[in-house]
Amino acid sequence: MRRLLTENIGLKISALLIAIVLWFFVTSRGQSEMSTEVPIEFKNIPVGLAIMNTNHKTATVTIRGQDRLMKNIKTSNIRVMVDLGRAKKGEGTYPINKDDIKLPYAMTVTTVSPASVRVRTDETGEKTVPVKAVITGQPEAGYSVKSVEVSPGSVTVRGLRSDVRKINEVSTEPIDITGLNKSSTQDIDIGIDTGGHNVTLDMSTVKVTVTITGRKR
Repeated sequence: MRRLLTENIGLKISALLIAIVLWFFVTSRGQSEMSTEVPIEFKNIPVGLAIMNTNHKTATVTIRGQDRLMKNIKTSNIRVMVDLGRAKKGEGTYPINKDDIKLPYAMTVTTVSPASVRVRTDETGEKTVPVKAVITGQPEAGYSVKSVEVSPGSVTVRGLRSDVRKINEVSTEPIDITGLNKSSTQDIDIGIDTGGHNVTLDMSTVKVTVTITGRKR
């Protein structure tokens, strides 16, 4: 058996090398590369932390694959996932590895840039703040607004602790009472504008009752 393995060893090694070269030649035919900008996503963010900012929002990914597959690929088919499982409050640098990039079957990543991303995190918090109804216009002549009631009168704000701390109230979308001569109750959206702060609310609408009083007929 040993003699069979060692006999003409040079020729056998040469044949093996030729086979490897041919394999690479055959498999590389009909392949192409493309580069695309892909949004960076973050996973495994520790409970109690949220992202304040990052120095890169996208990554340039170069991928390789068969021409027939590459023709149909879309940016939405590629995902760059950065693991923040070990993140702590403050700024940290996290690598973007080829293994962090999710691709369709039979495609490979050749390069990715940047190789890392800096992320600043902060603790999250929440608090309850009142909801202010925004009224515009005037009721019909001879009538006036007796009262404005909001139900519920408060909502819970959640987000980065530093942002939550700055919000003391939220407002509804404007309610136009021009020409109104009777009381009205409506479901009104809470204004999306939260002063540029990165926060969310536990509800998106409230019930607003505008009580109108005026002359008797």
